[in-house]
Amino acid sequence: MNVSSTELIQTQRLDLHLISVTDLITLFENPESFSIPENAGYQNPHGVLIKNSGPLRWRVPQVKRDPELNKWFVRFIVVRETQEVVGSISFHAEPDSDGMIEIGLGVEPEFQNNGYATEALQGMWQWVCSEPGVRTLRYTVSPSNAPSQRIIQKFGFTHEGVQIDDEDGPEDIYEMSAADFLLHFSR
Repeated sequence: MNVSSTELIQTQRLDLHLISVTDLITLFENPESFSIPENAGYQNPHGVLIKNSGPLRWRVPQVKRDPELNKWFVRFIVVRETQEVVGSISFHAEPDSDGMIEIGLGVEPEFQNNGYATEALQGMWQWVCSEPGVRTLRYTVSPSNAPSQRIIQKFGFTHEGVQIDDEDGPEDIYEMSAADFLLHFSR
């Protein structure tokens, strides 16, 4: 697993490509004009983040205020073998003052149940655990989202409680220390 680069994180089967600030803004404000550069080496035939902007409505205002935050944000999940974008993954913000960082992701329905979400999460957490000040990994999920519940339980995160999200309603909060993650999942 290559976790040394901010621009590209590689896992066994996936490339997690950081979307530039300019492209992030274009995807949100003018998605029909967005195109992946020819030299990028991957394509987005399923319209990930074009058909549905997902996390962009929160991340774009954040990078407009501070472009340096972009390293924590949205990445395309690309299957290396086919060079297709199959989803996206993003931290919600930079680590907070306690060193906690929360993540979210989405995989297109036709690519679910292939282990891509698990692999992308592991790659992102592996990378972020090497970043200064990161002490706690957080994952929040609806109690009714059985596939995501199974994924986080596979990792052995601890259930810390429930929060009420303004848009999504009740969410279970799961956490693990960065040190414990590296102990159990570092390769």
